[in-house]
Amino acid sequence: MKPTVAIVGRPNVGKSTLINRISGKRVAIVDDMPGVTRDRLYADCEWCGKEFTLIDTGGIDEKDDDISISVKRQALDAVELCSVVVFVTDVKQGVLSGDDDIADVLRKSSKPVVLAVNKADSANRDNVYDFYSLGLGEPILISAEHGSGVGDLLDAVCSHFQTESETDGEKPLAVALVGKPNVGKSSLVNRLLGYERSIVSDIAGTTRDAIDTPITVNGRDYMLIDTAGMRRKRDIEPNSIERYSVLRAIAAIKRADVVLVVVDATQEITEQDEKIAGLVHESGKPSVVVLNKWDAVEKDTFTLKQKTDELKEHLAFMSYFKSIAVSALSGQRVEKILDEATGVFENASRRISTGVLNELIGQAVAATEPTARKGRKAKIFYVSQPDVCPPLFVFKVNDENLIHFSYERYLENSLRRAFDFSGTPIKLKFIGRGEQ
Repeated sequence: MKPTVAIVGRPNVGKSTLINRISGKRVAIVDDMPGVTRDRLYADCEWCGKEFTLIDTGGIDEKDDDISISVKRQALDAVELCSVVVFVTDVKQGVLSGDDDIADVLRKSSKPVVLAVNKADSANRDNVYDFYSLGLGEPILISAEHGSGVGDLLDAVCSHFQTESETDGEKPLAVALVGKPNVGKSSLVNRLLGYERSIVSDIAGTTRDAIDTPITVNGRDYMLIDTAGMRRKRDIEPNSIERYSVLRAIAAIKRADVVLVVVDATQEITEQDEKIAGLVHESGKPSVVVLNKWDAVEKDTFTLKQKTDELKEHLAFMSYFKSIAVSALSGQRVEKILDEATGVFENASRRISTGVLNELIGQAVAATEPTARKGRKAKIFYVSQPDVCPPLFVFKVNDENLIHFSYERYLENSLRRAFDFSGTPIKLKFIGRGEQ
């Protein structure tokens, strides 16, 4: 495993700005409002040939509300799991009581600590001497916003690494969880992991960022991506943090291998559920519809069928969907989710030989020929599959304009009956003689 580096500190000292600076990309949401980061965020980084994983944590403060307590627990868990701790402070504010409290915890831990004094570009640099009182060694002056001193900080961090990172193995299967607020995405992640990785609250919008967490199940590596709940566009303020959170969720769909569309089984399928599923469908990603909170549904013999029929009605545009009913609260069938995700990914990766494809399509055309349009009839010369994820089938025809959408649907259904493409979209492309 790569060494891990946890970044901790009070709210609004620049932890997220620092992780964005080191990673070279906008991994964490940055805002002047304290408490924007609530969960642990991960980013793979490299410095002078040494690879490591950064863990950005929520700000540790003295508030006693539920979310603040959860944030503090998340940060302390990150300290226990990491190889090195970077303690970020603010030179402009000086040493505050909150810094002393965090320093006490870090001194008692067995982890090496690097003390970063941030915002050195905007204050008297002589204030750095006050930070020796924390008893964590020599402070390193940095400006996360402008990058000054960050190289020295990384040199100090890397000096604590015991071993070089291992060679890359099989890429983890990236599984994103998307859905409306409060459908239980974070609870599902925590249940799959076996510990509280994401903060869970009844307050809608608790998760604000797309949070990546590695997990190994039955010898297979996965990367779980917990995303912010997506509300209707008209309900989101134009320049709010939530707007950027939704953009991150959409980006998570694009970089995922498989998407879990989480819906609340206790409620009817809504237009917003349809729109979220539509985003996944349009992105060409294999997916599983997860009916969460199944333990809270009043059930009889026909309940599951009725809910499945409801999904078929609302998700008619992705009739290939697969679904599973689970309960994050009780753990019911949660262990089967990753099996389903792996299955639909394998379906999306399925490649059919050209010979078998042409035999199948030949039989389909013989059974039902395309109807003539304006006195001309479409002819299919051959078909091939040049790509997967999603599977792409290219048909060489005499004139692509003669293929009616209903016949295209017939050919897709023929492919789906012959091969298991459940859970994944497939694409059909028709190329006429005149196209290159």
